[in-house]
Amino acid sequence: MRRPKLEVADVFHRHGADWRRANAGHVSLGQLQVMSAIEQCRSAALGGHVERCEDCGHSRIAYNSCRNRHCPKCQGMAAQHWLAAREADLLPVGYFHVVFTLPAEISPIAYQNKAVVYDLLFRTAAETLLTIAADPRHLGARIGATAVLQLGLDNDPEPSLMMPGIIISLIFSEQGKLVLRATPLQY
Repeated sequence: MRRPKLEVADVFHRHGADWRRANAGHVSLGQLQVMSAIEQCRSAALGGHVERCEDCGHSRIAYNSCRNRHCPKCQGMAAQHWLAAREADLLPVGYFHVVFTLPAEISPIAYQNKAVVYDLLFRTAAETLLTIAADPRHLGARIGATAVLQLGLDNDPEPSLMMPGIIISLIFSEQGKLVLRATPLQY
């Protein structure tokens, strides 16, 4: 994998100190630790070792990684594997992208009570979609979705759901056999 021209660590090195000062009191210790790990990753700050080719004798210094789960250098390959596994789960149909947002006034409450508010937000989003989809005036069906939490520009929590654009149902054919019927949803 080739190194990109600009990395997150480069942005943190250039603007991180100013950003931390501007956002003092609004950034958690965990977030600061992640920034620090990314800034130090694969640098002399974490130490290193010498790699030497046994054939030609060429040597180079290889710096140790931070192994932080948020670090794009350390977790880039794992992220690619995760994404490939999720893509393998996809049905060969169109998908709907549904995003739920909170009013801006609730964001500070969510920020201070993440576990409670995020849980409530996900349960409410799922229940809303399931209820509307089950209503015969809409789909009259049970649906599925995959949900992830996205944080907006101001750390506003936004559940983002991907729903397959198809309804699969069991029906009896004219011959009395139980068959699967796939009905694409209209966009």
